[in-house]
Amino acid sequence: MSPTVDEKDTPKLNRMPTPRMTVAVVIPCFKCKSQIAEVLQRIPRRVDRIFVVDDACPEGTGRFVKSWLPNNDHRDPANAHGSNRIQVLFHTQNQGVGGAVMTGFRAALQEGYHIVVKIDGDGQMLPELIPALTQAIEDGEADYVKGNRFYSPEDLNEMPWVRVIGNGALSFFAKLATGYWSCMDPHNGFIAVHRAALERLNFDHIEKRFFFEVDLLFQMSLQRAKVVEMPQASRYRDERSNLSVWKSLFTLPPKYLSRLARRLFYTYFLRDFHYGSLAILAGAPLLSFAIFFGGYHWYLSWAHARTASAGTVMLSALTFLVGFQFLLSALQHDVASQPQRPLQKTWRQTRLSDLGADTAKTEAERADSA
Repeated sequence: MSPTVDEKDTPKLNRMPTPRMTVAVVIPCFKCKSQIAEVLQRIPRRVDRIFVVDDACPEGTGRFVKSWLPNNDHRDPANAHGSNRIQVLFHTQNQGVGGAVMTGFRAALQEGYHIVVKIDGDGQMLPELIPALTQAIEDGEADYVKGNRFYSPEDLNEMPWVRVIGNGALSFFAKLATGYWSCMDPHNGFIAVHRAALERLNFDHIEKRFFFEVDLLFQMSLQRAKVVEMPQASRYRDERSNLSVWKSLFTLPPKYLSRLARRLFYTYFLRDFHYGSLAILAGAPLLSFAIFFGGYHWYLSWAHARTASAGTVMLSALTFLVGFQFLLSALQHDVASQPQRPLQKTWRQTRLSDLGADTAKTEAERADSA
């Protein structure tokens, strides 16, 4: 009989010291040649690897970084791969900020890093905040951490008022689409992700353009990843954003609605069925009936200059109130159902189980050879 891991040995495996989590940073680059050197110099030594992704930049940011590296990069003893800390990746065609980030994510996963941070190359995000951004993940409290630029009223003074209004108008749609109601800055691109969450994603299904931050958060919600936010200050200098806030108010809402429909179907009807599902099934038809029935009879009253009957008014009002109450209950259930257990806990337990299985296999091979 082959020896196995005894139950009394299991606590020994659980008490094994947890190695330091390795951190990789992904920097998508497009028209940021004048700022990228400063950003790279300010990234803390805590970071093990930096992937600079040139997204077919017309300024040649990637080529500039490669020419800048010989005099500014150095070999890092903490880098397990024994290579320069900074690696430049190139796109032959522009894929958008999301496409560039996905390229960096793939490279970081392939090289085995535990945490991947995304930071922009234009200097608006403070690289010194990276250790604070990754802290919740290193402590096992989250899978995904986002910066929050709206936490401090003083920080809002630095943000252009157009961005404040635009982000505020779109944030509610993002909350509906993702289900992360506690996220106050869902469009912020300063993020850190544990590989336990990244490994579950199909990068080909994530939006590659400016909607990618919300779409990535939507994908996290489907995986039930735990998301938290970290207060963050941003700098706004002379650089111009490639995203029009006012145009986004018209082009992005359809994307939010499609993600909302998919999330409700996946989480309320396909994977599970509970009170929230019943509330949606009851509330949506009642509210829709009230709107169309009441609107139709209001039009008849207006067109023919006659008053609707008391029964018509009561039927419209009653179905509207009941349907609205059902949907409000579903909303309360949705807010209370945000993920609370990090995926990385299960990921670490799986790794420990694999370690125990490998230990048992090694002991069995030793016993057989003896």
